[in-house]
Amino acid sequence: MVIEDIKDLIPLIEENRALGLDGALSKINGQTGNIIEKSLTGGELTIKEGEYLFHITDPQEISSLALAADHIRKEDVGDTVTYVVNRNINFTNICNVYCGFCNFMAPEGDERAYFLTMEEIAERTKEAWEIGATEVCMQGGMHPEIDGNFYIDLIKTVKEAVPEMHTHSFSPYEVWYGADTLGISEEEFIEKLKDVGHNTFPGTAAEVLVEDVRKIIAPRKIATHIWIRVVKKAHLAGIRTTSTIMYGHLDKPHHWAIHLGILRDIQKETGGFTEFVPLRFIPWNTRLFTHSKGKVQKGPTDIDQLKMYAVSRMMLRGWINNIQVSWVKQGPEFAQFSLTAGANDFGGTLMEEQISRFAGASYGQYFPPEEFRRLTREIGRIPAERSTTYKILREFDDNDDEISKAS
Repeated sequence: MVIEDIKDLIPLIEENRALGLDGALSKINGQTGNIIEKSLTGGELTIKEGEYLFHITDPQEISSLALAADHIRKEDVGDTVTYVVNRNINFTNICNVYCGFCNFMAPEGDERAYFLTMEEIAERTKEAWEIGATEVCMQGGMHPEIDGNFYIDLIKTVKEAVPEMHTHSFSPYEVWYGADTLGISEEEFIEKLKDVGHNTFPGTAAEVLVEDVRKIIAPRKIATHIWIRVVKKAHLAGIRTTSTIMYGHLDKPHHWAIHLGILRDIQKETGGFTEFVPLRFIPWNTRLFTHSKGKVQKGPTDIDQLKMYAVSRMMLRGWINNIQVSWVKQGPEFAQFSLTAGANDFGGTLMEEQISRFAGASYGQYFPPEEFRRLTREIGRIPAERSTTYKILREFDDNDDEISKAS
């Protein structure tokens, strides 16, 4: 039997949860059980083993995979579910890259095109600080008339408005672009950003780190080896980054396993990733989907997403311990359920994230911290606000009272 709807799998997961992990594992075949057991006992899964787990379809095996990943999550990071109070500032949607999976961009002169002023950036930063945000995340389109100095000025603007605000900004593509437009090395550009107080980079623009896929979905973006090079240089310069995958379009499970293997290899070398964030492809308003004549998937299935959290928890075990759900792309309830399959972080409050909404997502405006805490308690876990780099700022009890600060 193959289960395609997550609603049909949930009762089996809960039944097996009551039975216990050993009981659940006793019901599945030898190869799946052996791979899961290998991870449970601290062994490192190979790319082929990860791919195998992505391919399983038996409901008992998927259920056991989710339970085992949740067990590993508890062993490695405990029962705390973290979130960050932040604001996304997408400073412009004017872009000349034309990625097929993006409906956020607009050409110059288009009625949807916009470009925030530095004054507007400063005002949004102050507004975010006033309601408790500790981070602003700034990314935007690849505007043909901006250069690396613009990115430096963005950081200066934020730091002048609120010196204590953490800047989590610029994908590896934007770092490469900034350096290229100034005619300097990536190392030099990273140092210029550091000099004005910049803090961390989001590890976006990764999509799937396999050229056969990237050449189709984003042919004008940087190649895999450049993304890897820029990320390593950031880490070696002391700037940490997140890591991501955007999946469920033209990609396949073996691409996912290769991608996870690449991230793990980078982490072994640099130790600079703070977290891994799987991002489901939102198809509805994108050229990649609407022009594909049925060749592009409608994003990953719910089962695929569940397996992504579980397999990434296992493949990245001991190297990247924080796995983040995406309430923007999944919706709060499914994001909550994913926290029982290996994930431990709820992401950020965002305050007007626009890129996913333009692609057709139903969420993306703002998610209040108290809602993160409510959803966390509903699954028997402990809510905590964190910094961008996963320092716990405060934990909360059942009455929303702080029980600890700044551990």
